[in-house]
Amino acid sequence: MTMADTLHPLLASLAGTGRMIRVLLVDDERLARAELRRMLACHAGVAVVGEAANAAEAALQVAALQPDLLLLDVQMPGASGFDLLAALDDPPEVIFTTAFDQYALQAFEASALDYLMKPIEPRRLAAALERAAARLGFAPAPSTIPRKLFIRDGERCWFVRLEDIRLFESEGNYTRLYFDGAAPLLARSLLQLEQRLDPQQFFRANRRHIVNLAAVCSIENGDGGAVLLRVDGMSVEVSRRRVAALKQLQEF
Repeated sequence: MTMADTLHPLLASLAGTGRMIRVLLVDDERLARAELRRMLACHAGVAVVGEAANAAEAALQVAALQPDLLLLDVQMPGASGFDLLAALDDPPEVIFTTAFDQYALQAFEASALDYLMKPIEPRRLAAALERAAARLGFAPAPSTIPRKLFIRDGERCWFVRLEDIRLFESEGNYTRLYFDGAAPLLARSLLQLEQRLDPQQFFRANRRHIVNLAAVCSIENGDGGAVLLRVDGMSVEVSRRRVAALKQLQEF
């Protein structure tokens, strides 16, 4: 076993399994993309499936190729890397690559796998790919990777697993998401989000709210026979036509 295999066992194990991390390169500099291709060619468990020179091209490539991982430049002509992620309904995992370190805090608030400064060091790239393999479930024991949302509200960004969102609240064409003490607005309607949610875990309580049933502290009776779900100190009333559906769920 080589030193590299010891440091990065998941990447080493992929070589003999036929499983590949499918990577899309997004950078406005052609030479930067070529250098990333050269570096990634050293890893047998990684396949570059496409390239994009800007956010618009990348959005099309993500839809067509369904990559597992983006190696994503932050600052590009037109839309930024953060703008790209905000436009994707189901963004892949991300390793940011950039020459500008002032974006680092925002990148890590977005729960990126890593933030690599150019010129990129091969050992740092390998370590980031190892984290990607772990998060994507390429460990020897299969794991289920929950789907997630990229959220940008003002200057703050998050990657949030759907299962960690406790409450969705409609505000017109936007939805407010409650998780980990935060409550940012997402530029998606509640209906759009509902189509991505597991109905066994996320319950449409009324026209304005979808509740993560795992986050429900208690079910209470309100005035006039109303049913209330308590979530993080908030009361969400179940509409009359949804009470029967709530009772049918096995969890309740």
